Amino acid sequence: MTDNDAMPGNSVVAPLRNVLIVEDSPTIAANLEMAAQQIPGVSVLLAASGVEALRILEDDTRAIHGIVTDLNMPRMDGFELIARVRAGQRHGSTPIIVVSADTDPSTPLRTQRLGADAFFSKPYSPAQVCRKLEQLLNASNA
Repeated sequence: MTDNDAMPGNSVVAPLRNVLIVEDSPTIAANLEMAAQQIPGVSVLLAASGVEALRILEDDTRAIHGIVTDLNMPRMDGFELIARVRAGQRHGSTPIIVVSADTDPSTPLRTQRLGADAFFSKPYSPAQVCRKLEQLLNASNA
């Protein structure tokens, strides 16, 4: 056993992983934020539109490890956001989860084709979204 191995009384701290939640509804954003903060080592950033999300993603001072986005937002919708994220070098493989009230039956497949990793219809379970987010974050760290 090395000095870095977990021993009784020693705590192992998960590395900080930044998750960007892109949602124009303050209530839904707050619910997702509270749920995501239950994932060990996760810090949450919020954006109310795709435009604001891209500004955060282009900031070189912090890495973004996961994105949870709505589709129907002002200024830039989630479809365009996903396409732009996937087209870029820096976040091209960052996990993306979509949560949307869009009732078009083709929407989940459309988001998948753009590069989203998961789709949840509103109303959704924040716990289920965060279980999937944690799974994707852990897989991307492997």
